[in-house]
Amino acid sequence: MFWRVIVLIIDLLQKQSRRVYCKLAVEYYKNKGLTCANTSLGYNVKIHNPHLIRIGIESSIGDNCMLSCWEEYNGQKYSPCIVVGKNSCIGDYSHLTSIYGITIGDNLLMGRFVLISDNNHGSGIVEESTTPPILRPLVSKGGIVIGNNVWIGDKSTILSGVTIGDGSIIAANSVVTKNVPPNSIAAGIPAKVIKRISIT
Repeated sequence: MFWRVIVLIIDLLQKQSRRVYCKLAVEYYKNKGLTCANTSLGYNVKIHNPHLIRIGIESSIGDNCMLSCWEEYNGQKYSPCIVVGKNSCIGDYSHLTSIYGITIGDNLLMGRFVLISDNNHGSGIVEESTTPPILRPLVSKGGIVIGNNVWIGDKSTILSGVTIGDGSIIAANSVVTKNVPPNSIAAGIPAKVIKRISIT
């Protein structure tokens, strides 16, 4: 009985310290320029260049997520931004990285371990093969636009130059390299539309 009480007390203290940590993290990033309103940041969220990021009201960023806007990399200048709409949920361990622009609509539901990246290390040309990837310039095929009411499954990857239409579903483990029309289900590597969602 004694040890059960001790465990309950420890659990309560951990939950309380976590709540305090997460609230302090919001204030810390807001002081560094993050635009957000009634936003929930999970534990151990990392934000690079928060002044280039806007998170809508009542949205949440899960534990261990990383949001990165790169204004400069290896001497090259970029104009990135990340915009997340209202009531959107970014799943734990997800990574959003931008040199061009990532725009996410309202009511997104995202699984865990999702990568949304509008950039690559290099262009994939043979001349770059002797250069370490970390030293190659960041390149982009364009911004990423994700519409309203989209559901993205666990471990999916969304690559540059892609638009995902309103109401669409991206199946778990998919790699999205081309546009997905509204109200569609896309799956696979590379992702293809496997079904259209009928509107009644």
